[in-house]
Amino acid sequence: MKIPIVENDSYLKPFENKIYERIRKINNKEKELANEKELSEFANAHHFFGLHKTKTSWIYRDWLPNAEEVWLTGNFSQWKLSETYKLKKDKNGNFSLKLKLTQLQHGDLYRLFVKWEGGSGDRIPAYAKRVVQDEQTKIFNAQVWFPDEKYQQKYKSPKKKDRIFIYEAHIGMASEEGKVASFKYFQENIIPKVHSLGYDTIQLMAIQEHPYYGSFGYHVSNFYAVSSRFGTPDDLKELIDEAHKYGIRVIMDIVHSHAVKNEVEGISKYDGSNYQFFHAGDRGLHSAWDSRCFDYGKNEVLHFLLSNCKFWIEEYNFDGFRFDGVTSMLYLNHGLGANFTTYDDYFNDNQDEDALCYLALANKLIHKIKPDAVTVAEEMSGMPGIASSVEDGGFGFDYRLAMGIPDFWIRNIKEQKDENWHVGNIFFRLTDKRKDEKTINYSESHDQALVGDKTIIFRLADADMYYYMQIQNMNLITERAVALHKMIQLITSATAQTGYLNFMGNEFGHPEWIDFPREGNNWSYHYARRQWSLSENKNLAYYYLNAFNTELIHLLKCKNILETKIQLLSDKAYDQVLIFKRSKYIFVFNFNPFVSFPDYGFETEKGSYKIVLNSDDKTYLGQGRIDNQMLYKTSGIENKNILKIYVPTRTCFVLEKTD
Repeated sequence: MKIPIVENDSYLKPFENKIYERIRKINNKEKELANEKELSEFANAHHFFGLHKTKTSWIYRDWLPNAEEVWLTGNFSQWKLSETYKLKKDKNGNFSLKLKLTQLQHGDLYRLFVKWEGGSGDRIPAYAKRVVQDEQTKIFNAQVWFPDEKYQQKYKSPKKKDRIFIYEAHIGMASEEGKVASFKYFQENIIPKVHSLGYDTIQLMAIQEHPYYGSFGYHVSNFYAVSSRFGTPDDLKELIDEAHKYGIRVIMDIVHSHAVKNEVEGISKYDGSNYQFFHAGDRGLHSAWDSRCFDYGKNEVLHFLLSNCKFWIEEYNFDGFRFDGVTSMLYLNHGLGANFTTYDDYFNDNQDEDALCYLALANKLIHKIKPDAVTVAEEMSGMPGIASSVEDGGFGFDYRLAMGIPDFWIRNIKEQKDENWHVGNIFFRLTDKRKDEKTINYSESHDQALVGDKTIIFRLADADMYYYMQIQNMNLITERAVALHKMIQLITSATAQTGYLNFMGNEFGHPEWIDFPREGNNWSYHYARRQWSLSENKNLAYYYLNAFNTELIHLLKCKNILETKIQLLSDKAYDQVLIFKRSKYIFVFNFNPFVSFPDYGFETEKGSYKIVLNSDDKTYLGQGRIDNQMLYKTSGIENKNILKIYVPTRTCFVLEKTD
């Protein structure tokens, strides 16, 4: 059989049999799990396990194969072990309990108490849909959550398009105040802001419950529970509904790459064994993340994780997922210390073929349940096929993140003098992507904003941004930073194949890193917030950076520019001028810190052109050196159509063909 990704890339030909075996394994596993039915019928663990309320009773079920005895405990039993609340075990390792409706109430707190050979302990149910933390004791418990009236979502998900503009956001740090913000706050204050900025998709981080706030939501303990720090399940449903009302899709940052090590709050040693959900021994421990690694080869683990994907779409109407830590899943060494310089690195004994199979099945399931769903892979190794369909030899993601771009900008800023920035290399690095896979460009995400790293604006201006960002008091350092920040944002987004991502606040050059409350900073929220007021103050440069980002996103989105091919027109290294074309739009960048070009000529399609976006416009804190009203016309020179324009230093602008 012909495999499309191999047909598209001859370098994959030596690995054709390996790719074919992966396809075969995926298809065979799907048949095994679904038993010749739909995979979506298999992914219903959340409808069976956990706590459920019927018209006549409460029913609790759980899978604890290594357990000998299990009790449901809570305030309803004074937290004591009672025969009334003891579960019965069947031959498959499932425990169950049936209670009268009067025996549990909405809002009750509960746990499991599990006994196994050689030990016992409290456990928060793996399928708990609501977990809360006591403010005084800091103890987590599951909570019975069956309100009399549930929020009913009113708006349908917006349709998927051929391009995507993602606003990466964290609910808790969305407020300017030093506190944990809520779903309600985000709904009322941030969704309108995202809409005005022009982004069509919100990526919500840290939704799954996690014991430690400072983990950024990546050490998940309760995979089916909404983090109660931000509000109730109904609050999240209303937030998503409000986004849909604005025409904004909402995807969730889902963490299936690992799990927190906590044994009471999480599912590590859930039934007393070390291998129920995870690999036993060293393979079950992620040395870099201090967490547990799933055993994707066990059908019961696939049942848990695939059902989790279905649950978040089914229960909350999410429009898809950004899968975290995909690289860590793909490789037995989690990709640590690897350079991935040849295709041999993707096809050897270091791949976790079970994890690859799971990711493909997850994508199949998600798109079956919700055909318009979007899945994004956070994958940095460059594994071929990540964003190709399973039928084509890939793993089914809609998009992959271009994770090398932020590192490229960091190296450029740190290691190269401005006059040595090579525009040809910049263009190559931003556009060198697999043509048969959709890729999302970004210059920085939350990763680059964390303490220990620096945002682009911080790298460019450093401490001067604290003193010289007032427009009447800027110095050469902050003027440079503002100019290059605009240029980096435009060129990174305008060269994107099909998508662009921005972390909240980076659009206006948020001045501070992210540091969650912890012992080392005296549990301060000062750096776990967003200073929106900076972007609203016309006396500060942040206001103008915000305005520029808004305009560029609207231009790229409304004119469908990312859906068109890129044509390089000029990349003269000695001038440091880069010019490329997409449809009827020409993008011009002059990275030269010293030289402006009064009559810069290049060949393009015959016609007239006008400026539609200009970083040097005073509207965006530019110097106003270019006349935006001027109409540029090509001239016939030596049988070529030449367009001549004025290109000032550290400036970028966009021309639109008018005829």
